[in-house]
Amino acid sequence: MEKLTWSGFGVRFVFAFLLVFVSYNPTGYSYLHWFSFTPQAVLAGVVLVIGWAIYIRATLRSIGAIGLGLLSVLLACIIWLFVDLGWLSLKNVSVFSWVVELCIVVMLAIGMSWSHVRRRISGQVDMDDVDI
Repeated sequence: MEKLTWSGFGVRFVFAFLLVFVSYNPTGYSYLHWFSFTPQAVLAGVVLVIGWAIYIRATLRSIGAIGLGLLSVLLACIIWLFVDLGWLSLKNVSVFSWVVELCIVVMLAIGMSWSHVRRRISGQVDMDDVDI
């Protein structure tokens, strides 16, 4: 079983970041803006779907639907706090879109790393982690 390091979390975060922001971002340079029925676009779409499947499956297996819901509520409360303090405005849709996408990245990165954290905190091991 490998030990979670900051660099390990960073790699998971970077890949989650690329997956989310290549799929869609408000700049106009994303798969959603680029898609057409060409072999290159369909191939890129299949690769993105595989990436999403890996990240979503691992996140759901790691923190579960309840954990994902709680993490979503936590991040939503943080956004609400930032709006209430005046640090974030809901009027700028582009900035708010970036914030929401960053929250998705955080959820996916935490989901990919949570088994390591849980094992470290509680000593519980996932069945996938057991060496036989």
